[in-house]
Amino acid sequence: MKEMSFLDRWLPAWILLAMGVGLLLGRFLPGLNTALESMTIGEVSLPIAIGLLVMMYPVLAKVRYDETRRVTGDKRLLGLSLVLNWVVGPAVMFVLAWVFLTDLPEYRTGLIIVGLARCIAMVLIWNDLACGDREAAAVLVAVNSVFQVFAFGALGWFYLQLLPSWLGLPTTSADFSVWAIVVSVLVFLGIPLLAGFLTRVLGEKAKGRQWYEEKFLPKLGPWALYGLLFTIVLLFALQGGAITSQPFDVVRIAVPLLIYFALMFAIGLLASRAAGLSYAKSTTVAFTASGNNFELAIAVAIGTFGVTSGQALAGVVGPLIEVPVLVGLVYVSLWVGQRLFPNDPTVPARRTQEARR
Repeated sequence: MKEMSFLDRWLPAWILLAMGVGLLLGRFLPGLNTALESMTIGEVSLPIAIGLLVMMYPVLAKVRYDETRRVTGDKRLLGLSLVLNWVVGPAVMFVLAWVFLTDLPEYRTGLIIVGLARCIAMVLIWNDLACGDREAAAVLVAVNSVFQVFAFGALGWFYLQLLPSWLGLPTTSADFSVWAIVVSVLVFLGIPLLAGFLTRVLGEKAKGRQWYEEKFLPKLGPWALYGLLFTIVLLFALQGGAITSQPFDVVRIAVPLLIYFALMFAIGLLASRAAGLSYAKSTTVAFTASGNNFELAIAVAIGTFGVTSGQALAGVVGPLIEVPVLVGLVYVSLWVGQRLFPNDPTVPARRTQEARR
């Protein structure tokens, strides 16, 4: 925890504070809803759209896109990560959403969208704290960033329309449009992805990687959190009535999220160990499999279903639950390392012992 910045360390507290501020604004500024709806781009309020783009851009500017060339170096690592992220993860969230939120279709859809948005951001923090493989994490983050642009829309169509139809379950709604999800992904992931890529390429070309990562990124990084908190304030200002009248719904959204994060981490760690990966790489696979890109999930939910939708609320609850749970899983990873990976030199305790010798 000491290695995390002050802002990152207290992220759950900032999210709770932003929620509280949003609820107060919604209660004491009744005209805020009308004002936000009067400034729109398509179906999204302009202030919220700005907040979404601001929180996505710094995350994607951190990615080392040139590391994707190393992907072919470890086919077990890449193959396992892709299966866990794009096959197992969405399927697990789909099952949990239907089991726990059968009677709440909007929240259920919101959770499924969270499951489709694979982690590209804070996994780098959790991976570092658990002494995972930094270069492997960079590769997987870069792959997920690019892959989501092409895969998210297709997976949304499969899990929100095709699969429920096959299973005889009701689809999301009569107004649901797969194209709306594709457009949201292209706007809220495609634009900041291109901006982040160009920023890194041009920044490193002008000043070098050391300057870019040690001088520029520390100044840019906090803006992702500022954008997230700004968006949460506006969302809760608009959703205040629904939240205060039905607080138990938030609890119901939180339960499957808790199960999901813990289950995906366990599957990732054990599957990696069974595949013969080291502790460092297994930890990286586990965190990339269990974390989610809640920024993208919120953006897609808002762009597709609206800022006051239950889908958007489910997306907002995501980071509130994910952050403390994955911090806890860092300690779990460090604790089980010596037990699951005997004689592995990448286990943190053994690294320390060897350094002392």
